[in-house]
Amino acid sequence: MMPGHPSEQVNPRLLHQVVLGLMACAALVLTFLVAAAPAQAASRSGHDISWPQCSTAEGGYGLPLPPASSQFVIIGLTKGLAFTENPCLAAQVSWAQTNSKPAQAYTMAGFPTSAQLASYRTRGPWAATTRAGQLSNVGYAEAAAAVASLAAVGFRPPVVWIDVEPRPAQPWPTATATQQRENRFVIEGLMRGLRDAGFAYGLYSFTSGWQSITGSWLLPGVPVWATAGRLDYPNEALDRCTQPSFSGGHVYISQWYDDTRDYDITCDPYVFTALAMPGSTLSGSTGDFNGDWNNDVLSRTGATGELRLYAGNGRAGFAAGVRIGSGWAAFNAVDTVGDFSGDGRADVLARETSTGFLWLYPGNGRGGWLPRVRVGSGWNIFNAVFGPGDFNGDQKVDVLARETTTGVLWLYPGNGRGGWLPRIRAGSGWNNFNTVLGPGDVNGDGTADVLARETSTGALWLYPGNGAGGWLPRVKVGTGWNGMTYVLSPGDLNGDRTPDVLARDGSGTLWFYGRNGNSSWFPRVAVGQGWNSMNAIF
Repeated sequence: MMPGHPSEQVNPRLLHQVVLGLMACAALVLTFLVAAAPAQAASRSGHDISWPQCSTAEGGYGLPLPPASSQFVIIGLTKGLAFTENPCLAAQVSWAQTNSKPAQAYTMAGFPTSAQLASYRTRGPWAATTRAGQLSNVGYAEAAAAVASLAAVGFRPPVVWIDVEPRPAQPWPTATATQQRENRFVIEGLMRGLRDAGFAYGLYSFTSGWQSITGSWLLPGVPVWATAGRLDYPNEALDRCTQPSFSGGHVYISQWYDDTRDYDITCDPYVFTALAMPGSTLSGSTGDFNGDWNNDVLSRTGATGELRLYAGNGRAGFAAGVRIGSGWAAFNAVDTVGDFSGDGRADVLARETSTGFLWLYPGNGRGGWLPRVRVGSGWNIFNAVFGPGDFNGDQKVDVLARETTTGVLWLYPGNGRGGWLPRIRAGSGWNNFNTVLGPGDVNGDGTADVLARETSTGALWLYPGNGAGGWLPRVKVGTGWNGMTYVLSPGDLNGDRTPDVLARDGSGTLWFYGRNGNSSWFPRVAVGQGWNSMNAIF
């Protein structure tokens, strides 16, 4: 039987043969698990339930509800697939309330059928002009369906877990990296939908399933509910609490199962209370600083050294600037780099002019800061320092730096924990450019790219990354860009999941250059005035 929620895959023909013996065995195992390890004394034991616990008349299997000893319950909202509903959800919520069982919920993520894609591709916050935007919107609609089910029965749990596992009845496409990337868009849409509805969320899966569906997507800031599958030895479920999780997130609950029930245990010291809202996980983004799933712009005021946040609205516009720091005149290179510290929130790197120190300013996911950390020295040998995102394909954000005297471009791979792996030479002759920036995945192949403006000609060149720290052949994507006094790219600004570019002209007008798919530009649009007062925009 495939790992996952067995109560949603159970073969009813086996139940009469095994139910009594397994219930007794499971009770003994549960007693052992809770009592055997003093370090887990604060753990609580519970169960997850869903439509298989419904009566056969309701379309379930009539499996038993949790015993009186159960200390919590996690209630499934669907009938095994996205856009379906647990037929006895109201009764199960009522049972939990009547029996004073603290309750959370889980909902299924699923790749859409052709009909579902047609129905839901516009029902979300992303532009439906791209397939990536459409799939993201489908995930958002899956969240909306789950939230509607919760509202219908008056259930507002502190956490809604997202179940990501193989579904034979509606399989995830998993044969290629492109398909796995598309699966991520669906899951991201579901996460954002829950977030926008005010629900904290986490992920339920197992290593091989998560690997096949998402390509072993690393999401260190998203909580994990990990399954041990069928129980092979008594402490296997507790092992999931301390072993690295399938997605790199912290494990809060472990699960195991048999043909009758799913069993859960909290990982000490978690006791089934509310969880913090995870940060944004926009694929390839380095620019969502306030955690609202829209890329933002940061700028430094030349006269005062103030740092200001211009929150993006996802439609190529911005909110009014908000001061988020002072004293930033001390730095001569600053850039948003994505989640450099590995806590699931976007950060900023800043090089101090007087010392050459490189400082990490960890974001708090809400447009503010955690205490800064020094992460390097001697960085004053570079005249460009910027974050392209994950450039070498290890799912950890990296930094590129151009050496002033030689024009050599160096890749500084991040280790995912706020530090570095050994640097690698990534190119030479980069002093031919007066602007270099990391916009994200410009050509749509799933890897981080670089844009560079040639000093002598004003041509804008796309240097596609090969996903392993190197390059594919460069492509000219524009001319006449020397007329701009500043060029930057925080990523996708208009919500179509394709990175865009901002450029300031000599009058201080800020122009939006939207990418039309992966090959050309939409007509530019003025999105701001008075930006000449800024001496750094990123």
